[in-house]
Amino acid sequence: MDNKRVIALGFFDGMHIGHARLLHKAAERAAELEAVPSVLSFDDHPDRMISGKSVPLINSPFDRADLIRRAFGIDDLIFLHFDEKLMRMPWDEFLVWLQRDFGAVHLVAGYDFRFGYRGAGTAERLMEKCAALGMGCDIIPQVNIDGVTVSSTYIRELLQAGEMERANEFLGHRHFFADNVRYGYRLGRKLGMPTVNMRFEDGVVVPKHGVYASRAVILETGERHDAVTNIGVRPTVSGDDRVSVETHLFGFDGNLYGKRLRIEFCRFMRPEMKFASTEELGARARRDAEDVKAYFEELRRT
Repeated sequence: MDNKRVIALGFFDGMHIGHARLLHKAAERAAELEAVPSVLSFDDHPDRMISGKSVPLINSPFDRADLIRRAFGIDDLIFLHFDEKLMRMPWDEFLVWLQRDFGAVHLVAGYDFRFGYRGAGTAERLMEKCAALGMGCDIIPQVNIDGVTVSSTYIRELLQAGEMERANEFLGHRHFFADNVRYGYRLGRKLGMPTVNMRFEDGVVVPKHGVYASRAVILETGERHDAVTNIGVRPTVSGDDRVSVETHLFGFDGNLYGKRLRIEFCRFMRPEMKFASTEELGARARRDAEDVKAYFEELRRT
């Protein structure tokens, strides 16, 4: 094996502040051992295979990988497909496999990490087996904010309740998603507020429907704009239940069709509403834009 790896183990959905401690420790140990810092994760939540239960993801696998590279500078990502063979692999065999096939010299995991068939591998067993195999191991303790354990489950609940600022506190970064700009209904342009139209991937948590203060990043150029984003089913003008994401970028004039954007959510402003007419919708959309601009102005003053 050419490359020695220090591997952070976990699903890392949302990459919250607890996950960040794992990745920082992996990078620190890799520097000490002259090894490659690496992250091993899965393309889908293991619970889908184990229990048949669908777990909505905070970020798509693409967004999760992007965040790991962008925020932590770790480029060596091992995304495994959690299949029947992997689910049934004995916990101790899993560790031997990491050492033999991936060059693992040190592993980092969270206090609640479970692995191997029927979750028989625990943090305690991980430490014991690593010592027996001649590998190093760090177990990261739980992280709390205001007495609440930081977890992906709790953050999902916050997003679905529209508590974006608290979710961002637990994440340690703004919640975001990325997508290519799609052709939409062009209603925003008719209302004098052109929008870019995007959609969440299937299986990804949809935050509470409504209007958000947001920041839009054009990934091709890195250009950033304050923005106002609406998540919802467009009840004033649409009769279906397909969720769309419509964002108006302040100070931008151009064509973004087909470009990839990252939308970062800052604050929930108001819930989605049905209006009596498109004129009433347009008036409220302009008011929402002014409210969001005022929010960003206040941020800059503090």
